[in-house]
Amino acid sequence: MEPIIIVLIILVVLVFVALIKTIQVIPQASAAIVERFGRYTRTLNAGLNIVVPFIDSIRNRVDLREQVVPFPPQPVITQDNLVVNIDTVIYYQVTDARAATYEVASYIQAIEQLTVTTLRNIIGGMDLERTLTSREEINAALRGVLDEATGKWGIRVNRVELKAIEPPTSIQDSMEKQMRADRDKRAAILQAEGVRQSEILRAEGEKQSSILRAEGEAKAAALRAEGEAQAIRTVFESIHAGDPDQKLLSYQYLQMLPKIAEGDANKLWIVPSEIGDALKGLGGAIGNFGPMTGGNGGGSAATGKEAAPRREQPRID
Repeated sequence: MEPIIIVLIILVVLVFVALIKTIQVIPQASAAIVERFGRYTRTLNAGLNIVVPFIDSIRNRVDLREQVVPFPPQPVITQDNLVVNIDTVIYYQVTDARAATYEVASYIQAIEQLTVTTLRNIIGGMDLERTLTSREEINAALRGVLDEATGKWGIRVNRVELKAIEPPTSIQDSMEKQMRADRDKRAAILQAEGVRQSEILRAEGEKQSSILRAEGEAKAAALRAEGEAQAIRTVFESIHAGDPDQKLLSYQYLQMLPKIAEGDANKLWIVPSEIGDALKGLGGAIGNFGPMTGGNGGGSAATGKEAAPRREQPRID
Protein backbone atom coordinates (compact mmCIF):
# COMPACT_ATOMS: atom_id res chain seq x y z
CA MET A 1 0.00 0.00 0.00
CA GLU A 2 2.79 2.39 0.77
CA PRO A 3 4.28 2.39 -2.80
CA ILE A 4 0.83 3.12 -4.24
CA ILE A 5 0.38 6.07 -1.86
CA ILE A 6 3.79 7.43 -2.80
CA VAL A 7 2.99 7.12 -6.51
CA LEU A 8 -0.34 8.90 -5.99
CA ILE A 9 1.36 11.69 -4.10
CA ILE A 10 3.90 12.09 -6.90
CA LEU A 11 1.12 12.16 -9.50
CA VAL A 12 -0.77 14.83 -7.56
CA VAL A 13 2.34 16.93 -7.29
CA LEU A 14 3.02 16.58 -11.00
CA VAL A 15 -0.55 17.53 -11.87
CA PHE A 16 -0.35 20.56 -9.58
CA VAL A 17 2.93 21.69 -11.14
CA ALA A 18 1.51 21.07 -14.63
CA LEU A 19 -1.51 23.21 -13.81
CA ILE A 20 0.74 25.98 -12.51
CA LYS A 21 2.84 25.87 -15.66
CA THR A 22 -0.23 25.63 -17.90
CA ILE A 23 -2.07 28.67 -16.56
CA GLN A 24 -0.18 31.96 -16.99
CA VAL A 25 -1.64 35.25 -15.76
CA ILE A 26 -0.10 38.31 -17.40
CA PRO A 27 -0.65 41.70 -15.67
CA GLN A 28 -2.03 44.69 -17.48
CA ALA A 29 0.46 46.71 -19.62
CA SER A 30 2.79 43.70 -19.71
CA ALA A 31 3.70 40.99 -22.21
CA ALA A 32 5.47 37.64 -22.03
CA ILE A 33 7.61 35.87 -24.62
CA VAL A 34 6.88 32.12 -25.00
CA GLU A 35 9.51 29.74 -26.37
CA ARG A 36 9.02 26.12 -27.32
CA PHE A 37 12.19 24.09 -27.13
CA GLY A 38 14.16 27.34 -27.19
CA ARG A 39 12.39 28.83 -30.20
CA TYR A 40 10.03 31.82 -30.15
CA THR A 41 6.43 30.72 -30.38
CA ARG A 42 4.15 33.58 -29.43
CA THR A 43 3.68 36.60 -27.22
CA LEU A 44 1.29 36.42 -24.30
CA ASN A 45 -0.81 39.53 -23.71
CA ALA A 46 -2.46 40.71 -20.50
CA GLY A 47 -4.93 38.30 -18.95
CA LEU A 48 -5.27 34.51 -18.51
CA ASN A 49 -3.20 32.43 -20.95
CA ILE A 50 -2.76 28.66 -21.43
CA VAL A 51 0.59 27.16 -22.41
CA VAL A 52 1.81 23.61 -22.81
CA PRO A 53 3.58 22.59 -19.62
CA PHE A 54 7.14 21.29 -19.76
CA ILE A 55 7.25 22.19 -23.47
CA ASP A 56 6.52 25.90 -23.58
CA SER A 57 8.50 28.23 -21.31
CA ILE A 58 8.33 31.92 -20.47
CA ARG A 59 11.49 33.57 -21.79
CA ASN A 60 10.96 37.16 -20.76
CA ARG A 61 8.31 39.41 -19.22
CA VAL A 62 8.30 42.91 -20.71
CA ASP A 63 6.80 46.03 -19.15
CA LEU A 64 4.93 47.99 -21.83
CA ARG A 65 4.55 51.17 -19.78
CA GLU A 66 6.60 54.29 -20.47
CA GLN A 67 9.92 54.13 -18.68
CA VAL A 68 12.21 56.90 -17.46
CA VAL A 69 15.94 56.26 -17.46
CA PRO A 70 18.46 58.88 -16.25
CA PHE A 71 21.99 58.58 -17.60
CA PRO A 72 25.07 59.73 -15.69
CA PRO A 73 26.92 62.90 -16.79
CA GLN A 74 28.85 62.47 -20.00
CA PRO A 75 31.87 64.65 -20.93
CA VAL A 76 31.32 66.29 -24.31
CA ILE A 77 33.68 68.60 -26.22
CA THR A 78 32.15 71.67 -27.85
CA GLN A 79 33.22 73.31 -31.11
CA ASP A 80 35.40 75.81 -29.22
CA ASN A 81 37.27 72.93 -27.45
CA LEU A 82 35.58 73.21 -24.06
CA VAL A 83 34.58 70.11 -22.09
CA VAL A 84 31.06 70.17 -20.66
CA ASN A 85 29.27 67.51 -18.63
CA ILE A 86 25.71 66.79 -19.79
CA ASP A 87 23.09 64.82 -17.85
CA THR A 88 20.32 63.29 -19.96
CA VAL A 89 16.97 61.68 -19.23
CA ILE A 90 15.28 59.33 -21.72
CA TYR A 91 11.53 58.60 -21.79
CA TYR A 92 10.93 55.42 -23.81
CA GLN A 93 8.29 52.76 -24.26
CA VAL A 94 8.44 49.15 -25.55
CA THR A 95 6.10 48.73 -28.48
CA ASP A 96 7.21 45.24 -29.63
CA ALA A 97 8.14 42.77 -26.91
CA ARG A 98 9.54 40.21 -29.35
CA ALA A 99 11.87 42.76 -31.05
CA ALA A 100 12.98 44.14 -27.68
CA THR A 101 13.88 40.61 -26.62
CA TYR A 102 15.57 39.23 -29.72
CA GLU A 103 16.81 42.24 -31.73
CA VAL A 104 19.11 43.65 -29.05
CA ALA A 105 20.79 42.10 -26.05
CA SER A 106 20.19 45.01 -23.67
CA TYR A 107 18.15 47.87 -25.08
CA ILE A 108 18.84 50.08 -22.03
CA GLN A 109 22.59 49.89 -22.54
CA ALA A 110 22.15 50.29 -26.28
CA ILE A 111 20.05 53.45 -25.81
CA GLU A 112 22.61 54.87 -23.39
CA GLN A 113 25.55 54.36 -25.75
CA LEU A 114 23.57 55.69 -28.70
CA THR A 115 22.63 58.76 -26.66
CA VAL A 116 26.26 59.45 -25.77
CA THR A 117 27.55 59.16 -29.33
CA THR A 118 24.69 61.20 -30.80
CA LEU A 119 25.11 63.86 -28.14
CA ARG A 120 28.80 64.20 -28.89
CA ASN A 121 28.07 64.60 -32.59
CA ILE A 122 25.49 67.31 -31.96
CA ILE A 123 27.44 69.25 -29.32
CA GLY A 124 30.65 69.01 -31.37
CA GLY A 125 29.11 71.31 -33.96
CA MET A 126 28.10 74.00 -31.42
CA ASP A 127 30.06 76.45 -29.34
CA LEU A 128 29.52 76.81 -25.60
CA GLU A 129 27.14 79.75 -25.79
CA ARG A 130 24.92 78.05 -28.34
CA THR A 131 25.01 74.82 -26.34
CA LEU A 132 23.77 76.60 -23.22
CA THR A 133 20.95 78.36 -25.07
CA SER A 134 19.81 75.61 -27.49
CA ARG A 135 18.42 72.90 -25.26
CA GLU A 136 15.23 72.49 -27.27
CA GLU A 137 17.20 72.15 -30.48
CA ILE A 138 19.51 69.54 -28.92
CA ASN A 139 16.55 67.62 -27.47
CA ALA A 140 14.75 67.52 -30.82
CA ALA A 141 17.85 66.39 -32.74
CA LEU A 142 18.71 63.75 -30.15
CA ARG A 143 15.14 62.41 -30.05
CA GLY A 144 14.99 62.15 -33.85
CA VAL A 145 18.19 60.08 -34.03
CA LEU A 146 17.23 57.82 -31.11
CA ASP A 147 13.70 57.23 -32.35
CA GLU A 148 14.95 56.24 -35.78
CA ALA A 149 17.64 53.90 -34.42
CA THR A 150 15.51 52.22 -31.73
CA GLY A 151 12.52 51.59 -33.98
CA LYS A 152 13.85 48.22 -35.13
CA TRP A 153 14.38 47.24 -31.49
CA GLY A 154 10.69 47.66 -30.73
CA ILE A 155 11.42 50.82 -28.69
CA ARG A 156 9.79 54.22 -29.11
CA VAL A 157 11.65 57.20 -27.62
CA ASN A 158 9.01 59.72 -26.55
CA ARG A 159 11.16 62.44 -25.03
CA VAL A 160 14.78 63.33 -24.43
CA GLU A 161 15.66 65.97 -21.82
CA LEU A 162 18.97 67.53 -20.86
CA LYS A 163 18.92 67.82 -17.07
CA ALA A 164 22.08 69.84 -16.71
CA ILE A 165 24.89 71.30 -18.80
CA GLU A 166 27.91 72.01 -16.61
CA PRO A 167 30.82 73.90 -18.18
CA PRO A 168 34.30 73.87 -16.57
CA THR A 169 34.83 75.72 -13.29
CA SER A 170 36.98 78.42 -14.87
CA ILE A 171 34.32 79.07 -17.48
CA GLN A 172 31.67 79.23 -14.78
CA ASP A 173 33.70 81.83 -12.87
CA SER A 174 34.14 83.88 -16.04
CA MET A 175 30.44 83.63 -16.80
CA GLU A 176 29.55 84.72 -13.28
CA LYS A 177 31.88 87.72 -13.54
CA GLN A 178 30.39 88.63 -16.92
CA MET A 179 26.86 88.31 -15.59
CA ARG A 180 27.77 90.41 -12.55
CA ALA A 181 29.31 93.06 -14.82
CA ASP A 182 26.21 93.04 -17.02
CA ARG A 183 23.96 93.44 -13.98
CA ASP A 184 26.09 96.33 -12.69
CA LYS A 185 26.00 97.91 -16.13
CA ARG A 186 22.23 97.61 -16.35
CA ALA A 187 21.88 99.00 -12.85
CA ALA A 188 24.10 101.99 -13.71
CA ILE A 189 22.16 102.59 -16.91
CA LEU A 190 18.84 102.42 -15.08
CA GLN A 191 20.13 104.79 -12.40
CA ALA A 192 21.40 107.24 -15.02
CA GLU A 193 18.09 107.03 -16.84
CA GLY A 194 16.29 107.70 -13.57
CA VAL A 195 18.46 110.75 -12.82
CA ARG A 196 18.01 112.00 -16.39
CA GLN A 197 14.26 111.58 -16.25
CA SER A 198 14.17 113.29 -12.87
CA GLU A 199 16.17 116.26 -14.21
CA ILE A 200 13.92 116.48 -17.25
CA LEU A 201 10.81 116.45 -15.10
CA ARG A 202 12.31 119.03 -12.74
CA ALA A 203 13.25 121.28 -15.68
CA GLU A 204 9.80 120.86 -17.17
CA GLY A 205 8.27 121.74 -13.83
CA GLU A 206 10.45 124.85 -13.46
CA LYS A 207 9.64 125.85 -17.04
CA GLN A 208 5.92 125.50 -16.47
CA SER A 209 6.23 127.34 -13.16
CA SER A 210 8.14 130.20 -14.83
CA ILE A 211 5.59 130.38 -17.64
CA LEU A 212 2.70 130.41 -15.21
CA ARG A 213 4.45 132.99 -13.02
CA ALA A 214 5.17 135.22 -16.01
CA GLU A 215 1.61 134.88 -17.22
CA GLY A 216 0.35 135.75 -13.76
CA GLU A 217 2.63 138.80 -13.52
CA ALA A 218 1.60 139.92 -17.01
CA LYS A 219 -2.08 139.58 -16.15
CA ALA A 220 -1.51 141.38 -12.82
CA ALA A 221 0.36 144.21 -14.57
CA ALA A 222 -2.39 144.47 -17.17
CA LEU A 223 -5.04 144.56 -14.48
CA ARG A 224 -2.98 147.11 -12.49
CA ALA A 225 -2.52 149.28 -15.56
CA GLU A 226 -6.17 148.96 -16.39
CA GLY A 227 -7.07 149.96 -12.85
CA GLU A 228 -4.72 152.97 -12.93
CA ALA A 229 -6.10 153.98 -16.30
CA GLN A 230 -9.61 153.68 -14.94
CA ALA A 231 -8.60 155.76 -11.90
CA ILE A 232 -7.00 158.44 -14.08
CA ARG A 233 -10.05 158.39 -16.34
CA THR A 234 -12.31 158.79 -13.33
CA VAL A 235 -10.21 161.65 -11.89
CA PHE A 236 -10.03 163.31 -15.28
CA GLU A 237 -13.79 163.04 -15.74
CA SER A 238 -14.33 164.35 -12.20
CA ILE A 239 -12.03 167.34 -12.84
CA HIS A 240 -13.77 168.18 -16.08
CA ALA A 241 -17.13 167.72 -14.45
CA GLY A 242 -16.10 170.16 -11.68
CA ASP A 243 -14.78 172.69 -14.27
CA PRO A 244 -11.79 173.90 -12.14
CA ASP A 245 -10.22 177.31 -12.86
CA GLN A 246 -6.56 178.20 -13.22
CA LYS A 247 -6.26 179.22 -9.59
CA LEU A 248 -7.24 175.76 -8.26
CA LEU A 249 -4.93 174.00 -10.67
CA SER A 250 -2.04 176.29 -9.60
CA TYR A 251 -2.69 175.51 -5.99
CA GLN A 252 -2.73 171.75 -6.62
CA TYR A 253 0.46 172.03 -8.64
CA LEU A 254 2.26 173.72 -5.75
CA GLN A 255 1.04 171.04 -3.36
CA MET A 256 2.58 168.30 -5.51
CA LEU A 257 6.05 169.91 -5.61
CA PRO A 258 7.15 168.66 -2.14
CA LYS A 259 6.14 165.12 -3.03
CA ILE A 260 8.30 165.28 -6.13
CA ALA A 261 11.31 166.13 -3.96
CA GLU A 262 10.72 163.31 -1.46
CA GLY A 263 13.28 160.48 -1.18
CA ASP A 264 16.90 160.20 -0.11
CA ALA A 265 18.08 159.52 -3.64
CA ASN A 266 16.87 162.89 -5.00
CA LYS A 267 20.10 164.93 -5.00
CA LEU A 268 19.07 167.21 -7.89
CA TRP A 269 15.70 168.97 -8.17
CA ILE A 270 14.84 170.50 -11.52
CA VAL A 271 12.16 173.18 -11.24
CA PRO A 272 9.96 173.26 -14.34
CA SER A 273 9.28 176.54 -16.11
CA GLU A 274 5.55 176.20 -15.45
CA ILE A 275 6.13 177.00 -11.75
CA GLY A 276 6.19 180.75 -12.49
CA ASP A 277 2.77 180.59 -14.06
CA ALA A 278 1.57 178.63 -11.08
CA LEU A 279 2.98 181.22 -8.69
CA LYS A 280 1.38 184.06 -10.69
CA GLY A 281 -1.94 182.29 -10.59
CA LEU A 282 -1.61 181.66 -6.90
CA GLY A 283 -0.58 185.29 -6.23
CA GLY A 284 -3.55 186.53 -8.17
CA ALA A 285 -5.80 184.24 -6.16
CA ILE A 286 -4.42 185.55 -2.87
CA GLY A 287 -4.75 189.18 -4.05
CA ASN A 288 -8.36 188.69 -4.96
CA PHE A 289 -8.99 186.89 -1.70
CA GLY A 290 -7.67 189.98 0.35
CA PRO A 291 -10.29 192.60 -0.68
CA MET A 292 -13.06 190.10 -0.17
CA THR A 293 -12.08 189.49 3.48
CA GLY A 294 -10.55 192.93 4.47
CA GLY A 295 -13.80 194.67 5.69
CA ASN A 296 -15.25 198.17 4.74
CA GLY A 297 -13.37 201.30 3.58
CA GLY A 298 -11.46 202.15 0.49
CA GLY A 299 -8.21 202.31 2.32
CA SER A 300 -8.22 198.60 2.81
CA ALA A 301 -8.91 197.98 -0.82
CA ALA A 302 -6.26 200.38 -1.87
CA THR A 303 -3.88 198.86 0.51
CA GLY A 304 -4.66 195.47 -0.91
CA LYS A 305 -4.02 196.67 -4.42
CA GLU A 306 -0.74 198.16 -3.40
CA ALA A 307 0.36 195.14 -1.47
CA ALA A 308 -0.33 192.74 -4.34
CA PRO A 309 2.71 193.70 -6.41
CA ARG A 310 4.99 193.30 -3.41
CA ARG A 311 3.82 189.68 -2.92
CA GLU A 312 4.59 188.68 -6.50
CA GLN A 313 7.21 185.96 -6.50
CA PRO A 314 10.12 186.08 -8.89
CA ARG A 315 9.95 183.71 -11.84
CA ILE A 316 12.38 180.84 -11.62
CA ASP A 317 13.27 179.16 -14.86
